[in-house]
Amino acid sequence: MPAAETQNLRGRNDTELRADLEAAHESLFNLRFQAATRQLADNSQVHKARRRVARIKTLLKERQILAEADATAAERGNA
Repeated sequence: MPAAETQNLRGRNDTELRADLEAAHESLFNLRFQAATRQLADNSQVHKARRRVARIKTLLKERQILAEADATAAERGNA
């Protein structure tokens, strides 16, 4: 399942990923609140939400690193 979710996330652009990250953060906040008030039946949902946040952040960082590497390569090619 995580591999399919990762492939789905890789197909999105940066704007969509940032929106997904915001939604995932909000979901995680709500799950933590439910866990603290003993309203959460399945505690593994918190773990899954944390993983989703980390997965999205990793993809965004990966894209940032690749963009910086491309920019550096372009500068070296022009110099």
